Amino acid sequence: MITKEIELRDWEEEYININPLQTGGRTYPDTRKAIVSYIDGYSICDWCKGALGITDRPPVREFLDDVSKFLGMDYTMLTNGCREAKFAVLHALTKPEDAIVVDSNRHYSTYVAAERAGVKVYDVPSNGYPEYRINPDNYAVVIGNVKKETGSLPKLVLLTHVDGNYGNLVDAEKVARICHEYGIPFLLNAAYSSGRMHINGKKIGADFIAASGHKSWAAGGGNIGLLSVAGQWKDKIITYSRKYEIKPLEIIGCSSRGSATIALMASFPYVKERVNHWNKEVENSRGLMKELECLGINQIGVKPTEHDLNFVESEVLFRISEIHKKKHFYLYYELKDRGIVGIKPGLTRNFKFSTYGKTEEQIKHLAWAFKDIVEKHGN
Repeated sequence: MITKEIELRDWEEEYININPLQTGGRTYPDTRKAIVSYIDGYSICDWCKGALGITDRPPVREFLDDVSKFLGMDYTMLTNGCREAKFAVLHALTKPEDAIVVDSNRHYSTYVAAERAGVKVYDVPSNGYPEYRINPDNYAVVIGNVKKETGSLPKLVLLTHVDGNYGNLVDAEKVARICHEYGIPFLLNAAYSSGRMHINGKKIGADFIAASGHKSWAAGGGNIGLLSVAGQWKDKIITYSRKYEIKPLEIIGCSSRGSATIALMASFPYVKERVNHWNKEVENSRGLMKELECLGINQIGVKPTEHDLNFVESEVLFRISEIHKKKHFYLYYELKDRGIVGIKPGLTRNFKFSTYGKTEEQIKHLAWAFKDIVEKHGN
């Protein structure tokens, strides 16, 4: 059997990539060099002490201590992605048929994790189209409804700090205060916030922070996440096997044992520095949205945007697709011809994109490209 040659990918080198799943995870040159040297097998385990989290060569233990300080938390574990971090908390704190409260903008993996844990999910609704805003005060309303319906308070409250659909940023401190008033533990899903902006768990009042390496910590495509825990919850979350006493239970002994952990560690110095420029990232995003809305490409979500991820709707781009010879795929090809990738092929009326890490010149080019497409095909 002849194996077909795998096409090498050049999106990051040759194009402006605006895929929201990839912009915050784009690796740095030093990271790529480190990944290559640890790409084979369990190379990170060459000097294993029995568990990845206590390994000192490479300095995984020191890295996790530094991450805890960076996030304003007390203990941190490596996980196979943000979803495993969320499930670890759910599994440790709940039993089947317990209730939890989450926001309706939550990532699908939040619901799947809850489903796997066998718990009942109560949604805090958004205000719907076009903002899809989550009002923190509604957490208190839903908590009260759970108590009234079930006779007990929910066992956990989860907030998606920034959702992956609209890029809405929610006041996490206010949600945390509500949780503390009821004595309910609070899990902050920071997949699209930590690694991009400053996050201080103690200041927020978070009991747990779940983070995504490939979305926001410049760790590339490896499956890697972080779970940071406030000190009072350590013994509940970071538990160990009775038989294999060094192995953490909630991550099945060890998590992410490959080069993704090295990527996360190698990118960490850059991540610590880049969060200082978050205001500029928001400024770039708002500047581009202002230009696009002049073309009839309108932002859906809370305005003005507070994030690099934005969801738009556009009748003008959709109308072009109805007469263009490439139909709904025209926008993908028109953008690629102008050096831009990242919007899914076939989308014209509704799509999302991210400006994270883009220079002012690249922002100007993005604005020009959309304007040029509309002016060229919109008549």
